[in-house]
Amino acid sequence: MNGLINQINSFFAMVADQFTRCFIDENRYMYLVEGLGNTLIITLAAVVIGILLGSLTALVRITYSSKQRPGVALSLLNAICGLYLTVVRGTPMVVQLLIMYFVIITSPLVPPLVVAILAFGINSGAYVAEVVRSGIQSVDRGQMEAGRSLGLSGRTTMIRIILPQAFKNVAPAIFNEFIVLLKETSVAGYVGIQDLTKGGDIIRSITYIPYMPFLVVAAVYLVMVIGLTTILKRLERRLARSDKR
Repeated sequence: MNGLINQINSFFAMVADQFTRCFIDENRYMYLVEGLGNTLIITLAAVVIGILLGSLTALVRITYSSKQRPGVALSLLNAICGLYLTVVRGTPMVVQLLIMYFVIITSPLVPPLVVAILAFGINSGAYVAEVVRSGIQSVDRGQMEAGRSLGLSGRTTMIRIILPQAFKNVAPAIFNEFIVLLKETSVAGYVGIQDLTKGGDIIRSITYIPYMPFLVVAAVYLVMVIGLTTILKRLERRLARSDKR
């Protein structure tokens, strides 16, 4: 019995020692703090770009499909949007990030953080576009007809009547895209950005202790995802209650 207690004490003493070496000594926890800050910056900025780009792409495709005789300009825009969706949705995120950093934006004047924001934003926009498009299509066509019967133009009806209802329908899906994007940013270290995952890897390279920093990094991601998922569930319940009114 005493031997088992000694082994348990030794184990916890080892864990405490490795935790101290990984995070307390020389304030190494700051690698994770700085990395977490960059992760949140990339995620929030990329979500904004993704929503804007995805909404514009969805509007182009919806407008094209609603026209019996679309013009040349609209047809060209629709073709570009279709190519954009096919390429971005059909290739891995990390490959897109590397192409953006080593092929498209090669200027040393552009910070890697900006490159990552653009890469993740463009990637997110392809998925948001399909979400927004499905949301617009879920709104009853009578809404457009009602707006036009009131003397509103097609553009005004879309902006003031259709889009608010569509975004309400797809809000949970867009919020879920935010959660997915938060986890996808873990590959930002491939272009020299000290994100949360890279911060853990730096600690590993200094201390030669692999599992302690990565377990803490995983725990931080898990806590953030659980928190965001809780918010998403509350949002879904609130939207469900408003639909019943």
